[in-house]
Amino acid sequence: MNTQIVKWGNSQGIRLTKELLETAGINVNDEVILFAERGRITIEKNQRHKTLEERAEAFNGKIGPYEEFDWGDPVGREVW
Repeated sequence: MNTQIVKWGNSQGIRLTKELLETAGINVNDEVILFAERGRITIEKNQRHKTLEERAEAFNGKIGPYEEFDWGDPVGREVW
């Protein structure tokens, strides 16, 4: 695939086709790692797992349950 580096605000950017991203298994908003060497830039999907704190940020820092919840009396053979 041929593409072009273009000015994007104060930076430069390239556009990646949907098909190219699907083939690479990369989705919009995925974190990626860039590697640069002479004449080559490699993009890899970041496989690092998020910490509990990073995941909680998606829920405004709340990772609940927020308080105890009364499920009522046992109904079947469950043990409380």
